[in-house]
Amino acid sequence: MTTMDQRPPSPRTLIEELEGHLLIEATKAEGRTEAARFTHSLACLTDTQREEVEEHFADSYVALTRRSWERTARRGRELRAEYEARYRALRRRLCALFLLGAAFALVTVVSVSRR
Repeated sequence: MTTMDQRPPSPRTLIEELEGHLLIEATKAEGRTEAARFTHSLACLTDTQREEVEEHFADSYVALTRRSWERTARRGRELRAEYEARYRALRRRLCALFLLGAAFALVTVVSVSRR
């Protein structure tokens, strides 16, 4: 194992992938449950129609959930970028203030020592 491509994934990466798979499977189960609940109220459907409606409903549920997750992740990235920019600006101001204070202190020490 000498190249980077041959390295095993980190434990954190494996855990995140596992969490993702579990989350997707839980969402699929929720979608199937909601689909069954929805079709239960439609007594006019045949068994085949009921299965088709449930499958379509469950697929739509998962797709909707995925879009929601993507919007949430995108907004999280946007917020992170905003906060990082604000943090950098505050850090620059603090450094400028510190340098200004140090320069003032140095000028004061030099002027006092010349007297």
